[in-house]
Amino acid sequence: MIATVVAISLFMEVSGYLATPEALRPELSWTTVHAIVPLVFAACAGVAWAIGPNPVPARLMIVFVLFWIPQAFYPVIESLGWLWPILRGVDLGWAVVAGILVLVYPRGGLGDRFDRVIATTALVATVVNFFTVLALAGPDSVPCECVPNPYRVAEAPAVFAIVDIGYRIVGVALAIAIALRLLLRWVRGSVPARTVAFLMPVALLSWVSTLAAQMVRYATGAPPNLALETVSLIAMASVPVCFVAGIAHARNMRARVADLMRITREGADRGLWAESLARTLRDDSVRVFWWDEERGRYVDAAGHPIDSAEEGRGHSILPVASPSGLPIALIRHDRVLTDNMRLLDGVSSALRLSVDNGRLRSEIERTLEQVRQSRQRIVEAGDEARRRIERDLHDGAQQHLVAVGMQLRIAANTARASDDDALANELEESIATLNEGLKELRELAHGIHPSLLSQGGLALALPELAGRCPVPVDIAVQPEGRLAELVESTAYFAVAEALANIAKHSQATRAWVRAYVEGDELVLMIRDNGVGGASLDKGTGMLGIVDRIDAVGGSIELDSPRGAGTTVTVRMPAHLEASDELPGTGAGLLVAAESGAEPPDAAAAPDPAKSVAPGVVSSPADL
Repeated sequence: MIATVVAISLFMEVSGYLATPEALRPELSWTTVHAIVPLVFAACAGVAWAIGPNPVPARLMIVFVLFWIPQAFYPVIESLGWLWPILRGVDLGWAVVAGILVLVYPRGGLGDRFDRVIATTALVATVVNFFTVLALAGPDSVPCECVPNPYRVAEAPAVFAIVDIGYRIVGVALAIAIALRLLLRWVRGSVPARTVAFLMPVALLSWVSTLAAQMVRYATGAPPNLALETVSLIAMASVPVCFVAGIAHARNMRARVADLMRITREGADRGLWAESLARTLRDDSVRVFWWDEERGRYVDAAGHPIDSAEEGRGHSILPVASPSGLPIALIRHDRVLTDNMRLLDGVSSALRLSVDNGRLRSEIERTLEQVRQSRQRIVEAGDEARRRIERDLHDGAQQHLVAVGMQLRIAANTARASDDDALANELEESIATLNEGLKELRELAHGIHPSLLSQGGLALALPELAGRCPVPVDIAVQPEGRLAELVESTAYFAVAEALANIAKHSQATRAWVRAYVEGDELVLMIRDNGVGGASLDKGTGMLGIVDRIDAVGGSIELDSPRGAGTTVTVRMPAHLEASDELPGTGAGLLVAAESGAEPPDAAAAPDPAKSVAPGVVSSPADL
């Protein structure tokens, strides 16, 4: 369609220029500008069709191209009596189309009663002028040696002149009314209104001014002014450009809704939402009222209820509800934004999505907190069960076996005093077997829950644990007082599992363990000089430790390049309990075992305050 009307327009322009006698031809530059005007309208029609809210403006621009009939075209059709009167009756239709195009800016349709009155008046005047030309126009009314008008019913040149000039006066008056209304609306309008209609008033006023000057010259019979007509053509060509610029601006405002969604993706913070929305819409008067379920009404971010007069004074209210119909908020905005419903729909969707994100985020955080607390209770219950089993073994079965051992020792001494060596030897063997069983029972109880951990904390339990590792371990413990019981047991079993993995898989010749408090965190660093290549996903032991550490809100990191050893770093909340400090020790108690080699990262962990000879492990008695 665009290509067709462009071809028709160029044909009229070129053929008319060639058909005009050379002495009467207008300036080539002016003819070129005259031909460019419909091309600009056609190009803007394509853009408006692609990005506009509806097809009406694009269709008006295409109709304008058809009505842009050059005066030089009449010599081409001067022999067609049936055609030239029709073209003479509609050759000013482009002005009517241009006026209606301005009226439908930017929404694409006539808005209020004023717009409808102006459009109706222009159309009625055009119809009256068309039939007047058909009935009264003669060959002298067009710039050509045309054949007589076959539609002419009477010769009334005075009536024809009155209607012709009156039609032009009405057209100029309507154009001035449209321009003044648009300018007044722009001056009195809010920032959004000025932003949407930022170019059209300038273009329209330029065109109307030159149009009025041309009408005066036409009515007085003065010769045309080339400069004035050129300015008029440029002003006319700027109208569709301004229209497309306004549509593109509105489209750009809708694109900024994506920024609004990115800003508020974490949830609907009420103060941030109102500020971001005002910046997106470029409307400082925007206010957001949130639905208060408790009070059953809308309130702003400060809790003040909505005023019943909020919708007046040039503002409109946009209700936002959830998909289920539950109210979410009311957005008070400048009334001019109702012309851009796509923008408002995007704002509604962004607010709805933001509220849903905030609600889901709160639910997820609440669920995760419940899971963490549940996991922590499970770990605490497991530790309590471990302590109870260890206590039962120590106070029950172990004491009974010790009593049996004492009885066997008395019986063996009695048999040896009676010179019954055979019985004494059998009793000695039974005592040895019983001692092995007691040793295994003590080790079993220690693995379930070490008693040293309950008695002295990490400062006593970790050195004893390192002493039972077949790989030499350099250990330094510097907790500032006793820690929370759950934190201490988690740290102990994390070190125990790490040392067990070192002994089984690392092929290391030395290991280092550091435990210290950094800020509000307990930091454990376990390193070896083995083959590396370890993974937290291998084996159920480390997975259990990871679960334990997660339960207390800690984290674990593993650095294990192949051939460069393995470093395990554990961080967890310390929850210091200064009142539980070990007797005879300060807050900076430091215990070292198997000293000699420095740790790989001495700066990352405290240096030992004292050391013992290689091969000797500190014990509770040493402390």
